[in-house]
Amino acid sequence: MADKLIQDIPFSILDLAPITEGNNAATTFGNSLRLAQRVEALGYNRYWLAEHHNMESVASSATSVLIGYIAGGTKTIRVGSGGIMLPNHAPLVIAEQFGTLASLYPGRIDLGLGRAPGTDQITARALRRNNMETAQDFPEDVIALQTYFSSENSNSKVRAIPGEGLDIPIWILGSSTDSARLAAHFGLPYAFASHFAPNHFLTAIELYRRNFRPSQYLAQPYVMACVNVIAADTSQEAERLATSFFQLATGIITGKRRPLQPPVESMDGLWGEYEEAAVRQMMKYTFIGDRKRVGTDLAYFQKHTQLDELMVTSHIYDPEARIHSYEVLKRVQHEGVLSS
Repeated sequence: MADKLIQDIPFSILDLAPITEGNNAATTFGNSLRLAQRVEALGYNRYWLAEHHNMESVASSATSVLIGYIAGGTKTIRVGSGGIMLPNHAPLVIAEQFGTLASLYPGRIDLGLGRAPGTDQITARALRRNNMETAQDFPEDVIALQTYFSSENSNSKVRAIPGEGLDIPIWILGSSTDSARLAAHFGLPYAFASHFAPNHFLTAIELYRRNFRPSQYLAQPYVMACVNVIAADTSQEAERLATSFFQLATGIITGKRRPLQPPVESMDGLWGEYEEAAVRQMMKYTFIGDRKRVGTDLAYFQKHTQLDELMVTSHIYDPEARIHSYEVLKRVQHEGVLSS
């Protein structure tokens, strides 16, 4: 079988709905909608939003609500969760929410599921209150969701209405080999968080492919991975824009989280040797540069991973520069690696 090139696979978007310094969530949501509308016009495949809580820089905590807002302002692009952190929720509630979304926007809603809390442990306890479910219950919760969505559940005493009988694709998200084994066992598509968890990436996708069991949902393994991309007309400009991302990542490393900061000319004084090394290790799969540089690096990445789909996230302070980054990236996909 011939290798899949970057021109051969769909490109999609992961949006954490970043709150930028000096702005608020309302501004963020408007920026996300404008981005979704633009990437839809460019031909991107999916627009996913991620569930996180208690973070000054992330506005996508009410993920299902925001998915509805984005889907309502677009027409064709698939919209979904990357992901819903299932231990935070009762499966029936998620089945009803996504059943509602799929009823409003048929054929366009994806349900990506994660087993992590998407926050710190104190906030996780506040979210769950008396709910004692943990990540260990994740496989059973996935089965419960599949049951609620099935037509066969119509005679059950507990039903998801809306939701029952609807075709809502479920994805397993992960950053470890455990999630790979689970996705392979259930015969579901697999999305790996390589944009912040690179260590087990190659092992996990190989394990998933090797152990995949065909299911009623999927005949062949399907791997999508998320990477960071910051593209601009020049590599110098892309490197400048990337300093916002580096400041954000440094805040994650040090525990000093802030809204997404404006770019700076140099990171000198903003991170030390340890912080820089930690950020660059955690963000290993980050592609920064002009069209030629990003294209060359992504082509090499695709050659060695053979993804079925590429998902991209871009932490860029200026919303217009973020849109332009996806415009440059789309040219990379159309044109492939440039020879000059």
